[in-house]
Amino acid sequence: MAMDVRDSTGTAGQLPVVVARWRGHGKVSHLRTALRLSAVFLLVLTTVFASGFGWFASKVSHLTTPANPAKADAIIVLTGGQSRLDAAMELLASGKGERLLISGVHPSASRRQLQAATGGDKKLFSCCVDIDRAALDTIGNAEESAKWVENHAYGTVILVTNNYHMPRSLLEMGRLLHGAKLEPYPVVNSNLDNGNWLTKPRAVRVLFTEYTKYLLALARGIIPVKPTPDGIALAETAAGG
Repeated sequence: MAMDVRDSTGTAGQLPVVVARWRGHGKVSHLRTALRLSAVFLLVLTTVFASGFGWFASKVSHLTTPANPAKADAIIVLTGGQSRLDAAMELLASGKGERLLISGVHPSASRRQLQAATGGDKKLFSCCVDIDRAALDTIGNAEESAKWVENHAYGTVILVTNNYHMPRSLLEMGRLLHGAKLEPYPVVNSNLDNGNWLTKPRAVRVLFTEYTKYLLALARGIIPVKPTPDGIALAETAAGG
């Protein structure tokens, strides 16, 4: 009987240690599992992100400037480069649209300075060009453009911007221009086709930055975009000076 007591006492004394070791092993096992799952998730996320970037870069690099676009009711150009403005003015001069909205002009730029910079015909610029100085980014461009299009009841609009900026511009514009059809007119400053962008660090940087902004724009789509009356100013008309 004494032997049983010693055995029982010895075993009972070891139980807390065994239980503690088992619990400690369980925590380590859970931690390892969590780390493995996190690693797999990050790997999948990175793969999806990289694949999406490859798709985006390929899509942008294959965009070309239409040789003879169909005539539309109006033209919108988003500021950001001289080539965009030149292309938009050429479209207006060739009768591809009745009016042109230049969206995102710096507040300090006058109509005369803008006309001189574009080299457009003074008479054409005076009668048929509207200027938006309120937009500060692509979202603002979309908001101001939507007001302008609705105010003139345009049904088809040619959108002029750089090729790399076109996907995000169409996305933001499409959310607000429900009653108008957008015709993209991408301006191509450098040849990025056939994977040429891979050998140009600056092109890769621009594409990567724009891809990130494009993803953020997609994420914003979860929340309805409703411009407020106080937050949007009507685009300046030609008569406004």
